[in-house]
Amino acid sequence: MPEYQSFTDAELFTLLCNDDHKAFTEIYDRYSGLLYVHAYKRIRNREEARDLIHELFTVLWHKRDQITLKTELSFYLYRAVRNRVLDLVKHHKLQASYISSFDSFLNNGTNITDHSIRQKELILLIEKEIEALPEKMRLVFNLSRTECRSHKEISNALEISELTVRKQINNALKVLRPKLDKLLIFFFL
Repeated sequence: MPEYQSFTDAELFTLLCNDDHKAFTEIYDRYSGLLYVHAYKRIRNREEARDLIHELFTVLWHKRDQITLKTELSFYLYRAVRNRVLDLVKHHKLQASYISSFDSFLNNGTNITDHSIRQKELILLIEKEIEALPEKMRLVFNLSRTECRSHKEISNALEISELTVRKQINNALKVLRPKLDKLLIFFFL
């Protein structure tokens, strides 16, 4: 029975490529602790460093027949850890960017929703104040402001003088302005 601890990395890797599970175990025992420390120094998270090393050795076992070493096994493993750490850091930055973007969306979305609700409430209150105007004044005011008709068009449609139209609109504004000022102050506080 061979002593795997006495084998070189090159010999262990050759045995690993030939599906020798004990060679894999020896490589794991030889390097997992050192690689873990190396990963932990970079990412400062024990669980992520442990997962990273576990994933590295899982891939090493599953792709053992596809891996061709061009350098020492130790260099290959350290480079693989470095690349995985860099990928993890990129992932964290991307994740932080998404979270920041999502937070921004939520904050702006809330403001947009709040603004929209306030605007609808304000419109309803303004319409309520307009409805409280005397009937003839309300009719003239709506034709002027809602339907954008000229004083002349309103006077012709209602068969009243342009002066009466002008006075009705001015009176409506005198009644509405103080009420609307209070509403606007209330809504924008």
